[in-house]
Amino acid sequence: MPPEPLSEEEIAAHLSESPGWERQGETIARTFTHTYHECVHLAMYVAAKAREIGHHPDIHITWQRIRFVITTHDVGNRLTTKDFELANHIDAIAAGHGAKPA
Repeated sequence: MPPEPLSEEEIAAHLSESPGWERQGETIARTFTHTYHECVHLAMYVAAKAREIGHHPDIHITWQRIRFVITTHDVGNRLTTKDFELANHIDAIAAGHGAKPA
């Protein structure tokens, strides 16, 4: 069963605990910088973690930049706790790979 969409107040509270993540409509997004090949490696690690927890971000890789955009598709592209859980995993994986916030 999919999680419930968050209220505006809950989203604001989660964002305050997730520095660097920006709300863009019904998504949260964050960009990191690293070498192109390290961005590809980072994407693979994030994809594996996302699969493990049953969620997935949109991943955009360009020259020395990687951007993650997250929403819960199962509830009509609304934000849920799953999105912020994945954001926390992405932050940890990015830090472990030496990626820098853009």
